[in-house]
Amino acid sequence: QVPLVESGGGSVRAGESLNLSCDASGLSDNSFWGGRLGWFRQSPGRERQAVASIFDAGTPYPTYADSVKGRFTISKDNTKKTVTLQMNSLKPDDTAMYFCAHSSRPWAQLQEDKYKTWGQGTQVTVSS
Repeated sequence: QVPLVESGGGSVRAGESLNLSCDASGLSDNSFWGGRLGWFRQSPGRERQAVASIFDAGTPYPTYADSVKGRFTISKDNTKKTVTLQMNSLKPDDTAMYFCAHSSRPWAQLQEDKYKTWGQGTQVTVSS
């Protein structure tokens, strides 16, 4: 079973919203509960960058990149084993392939090298 599967990408206009979902049912319960789940993105010709991450074993501890603070919200459903990224007020600069990733370190924050399990990605395109 694939550990992480993203969905919800699409093409929207600037100012609109999208909700990305990451199905993490392929992770063990311990990995999901005890680890940190994050969203990263990469557009052609650019390095992959962190977007947001969350550790939540009862109390959520989200972290956001400055570029998305106030516009994006990450949440974790421990029952469904999913992580969602609600993206509002989208801009053309948000256009990228978005990846879900897991780190076994709860305090990995946005440190990409701490994330060892990755999904295949979902494309988000924002037109002006």
